[in-house]
Amino acid sequence: MQTSDPDLDNEQAIEAGRLLFAQACTFIIGAVKMDDLPDTGMTEIAFAGRSNVGKSSLINALTNHKDLARTSNTPGRTQQVNFFELGNRLMIADLPGYGYARAPRETVRQWTDLVGDYLQGRPQLRRACLLIDARHGIKETDREVMTMLDKSAVSFQAVLTKCDKISLEELEKRFASVSDELKTHVAAHPFLIPTSSAKGTGLQALRAALAALAS
Repeated sequence: MQTSDPDLDNEQAIEAGRLLFAQACTFIIGAVKMDDLPDTGMTEIAFAGRSNVGKSSLINALTNHKDLARTSNTPGRTQQVNFFELGNRLMIADLPGYGYARAPRETVRQWTDLVGDYLQGRPQLRRACLLIDARHGIKETDREVMTMLDKSAVSFQAVLTKCDKISLEELEKRFASVSDELKTHVAAHPFLIPTSSAKGTGLQALRAALAALAS
């Protein structure tokens, strides 16, 4: 499996990622409408994915914080766009999960609209990290988001999460099938990154990729 960009698979890029994500990371705002979005001018990276895919856990693992982003076993816990500032160089947006959510239908519609508006109309958004549960692969809602990102010309990095939950053989098959489907999306970054927040797998590669985009 080619699990990282060869251009970033070197000591300099890896160290840049380590140094950036060792910086202080602070919560800025939880936005519930477009007018709430912070205007900082910093490069933004968004984390998107289905409910309970592990967005908050991955953000916590990347930034070396146990509880920076709130985690929950209840799908749909994140109900706003949460912004975190990393080292005054990078803004991280934790988006509400799409798909199943234990919330009123109108609330789900509002935050689904917010995510769509954000992903399609945010000039400083350099890349979206699209998280895909390694146990389940790409779902129809993921395809809808990828198509939207293609049409909006928003580059996205696909990230497999919870890779420690399946066998190596299953992971290799999942990696191959997801990689093949990504080739059909013009906005997809060509390298899929498998991760495990619990084991630390793939964090080094993802940090390096995001550090290369930082302000």
